[in-house]
Amino acid sequence: MSIVGKKFPDLNVNAMNEMGDTFKLNILEEAQKNNKKVLLFWYPKDFTFVCPTELHAFQAALADFEKRNVMVVGASCDTPEAHFAWLNTAKDNGGIEGITYPILADSNRNLSSQLGILDITNEEYNEETGAVTVEGDNVTYRATYLIDEEGTVFHEGVNHMPLGRNVQEFLRLVDAYTHVQEKGEVCPANWEEGKEAMTADREGVASYLSLN
Repeated sequence: MSIVGKKFPDLNVNAMNEMGDTFKLNILEEAQKNNKKVLLFWYPKDFTFVCPTELHAFQAALADFEKRNVMVVGASCDTPEAHFAWLNTAKDNGGIEGITYPILADSNRNLSSQLGILDITNEEYNEETGAVTVEGDNVTYRATYLIDEEGTVFHEGVNHMPLGRNVQEFLRLVDAYTHVQEKGEVCPANWEEGKEAMTADREGVASYLSLN
């Protein structure tokens, strides 16, 4: 179920930084307390193949996000220890050495369960034993959330496992949302920073379409 237009869940989750420190991170609080937008991206597993390409792509664009007042946070269901081991594995060996933004370690799956992004194809409850049997990897899809300074989600997207994300699209979405916040205009298809936006009325649409 979509949470666009709603507050991001108010949960503390274990996180790991590049120094090997484990700490609690609350995405909602980070946005509100620091008056920042937050980009939270989930990936399926540490030590896999598409995942490190995404983490390095977000790192390469980190300065572009920071100048837009956006905090970048990665996340998976791996443990802090697995994150730390991956952070200490060289890039040319499939590792993520050099990543400087925090990575959530949602190993208890509290947050990912609440977001509904886990790969669970079937779940059965055994009344006699009380055991729950899960079909699927029980790891997350490639879900992405953009959260504004009030903690409200203004974008969410979910990719299947094999499909890596386009990091530049998230910069465009941040620019578009910031334009809406600052100018009160709406952003048409394929809008980019510096292009003409339009007013949210019939005249605005007509004017925009006549010029494009």
